[in-house]
Amino acid sequence: MELDGVVYFATESPVWGGGRAFYDPGGRGRVLARAHLVSVGQFSDIAAQEMYREPGVALDLTEALSDGRSVLGGGRYETLVCPGAMDGVPVLTFTAPWSVNETEWNAPSASYVRVLGSGLLEAGAWDVETVARYLAACPGAAGHWTAREVADLIAG
Repeated sequence: MELDGVVYFATESPVWGGGRAFYDPGGRGRVLARAHLVSVGQFSDIAAQEMYREPGVALDLTEALSDGRSVLGGGRYETLVCPGAMDGVPVLTFTAPWSVNETEWNAPSASYVRVLGSGLLEAGAWDVETVARYLAACPGAAGHWTAREVADLIAG
């Protein structure tokens, strides 16, 4: 699926060793995204883990679903966003409360780029070159990764 907005890389992931991906629905651009159909409980557990919170507590999605956004805290991945629906089912994600221009960008690691690129490619909507150009152009990755380098990682 494609969404309005921009994906950018910022902060430092202790797991991946580079910038993390964030979604700014207010940014100007096009976002390539992969959707997974999960229950509210599953989404809540995934979000809790990314927020370094204890899983097992269902999130109140009312505000995110009605207003398109719900800020649960000031940290990374503590903002819920509902950019629309797919086949009548709301699309939800979590991101940072800040926008693409309110933080310092940080290049993602090769392993993170490979996982993101492979996931987008597995969605079946785009080819390797399209995914590679897209990821290499995201703020934080741009200037650090070329489309050829990203394509080599994905095809690797």
